[in-house]
Amino acid sequence: MEVKIGVQHAPREITLESGQPAEEIERAVADALGGKAQLLNLVDEHGRKVLIPADRLAYVEIGEPTARKVGFGTI
Repeated sequence: MEVKIGVQHAPREITLESGQPAEEIERAVADALGGKAQLLNLVDEHGRKVLIPADRLAYVEIGEPTARKVGFGTI
């Protein structure tokens, strides 16, 4: 899943590809925003953890990963 996270007072969003299912990501975001967790804890497809303070979350977009095109296209 492709996840885009907006953080308050940060000029750019955080974008990561995660192997976690959308439901699990959504549950982690809901727990962070609901006060059950102080950190939003996600794991990217390389096994790296991304920790974001729950009180700094601006928005979270969850979507399918975009296919990257390789090579040159015709004009």
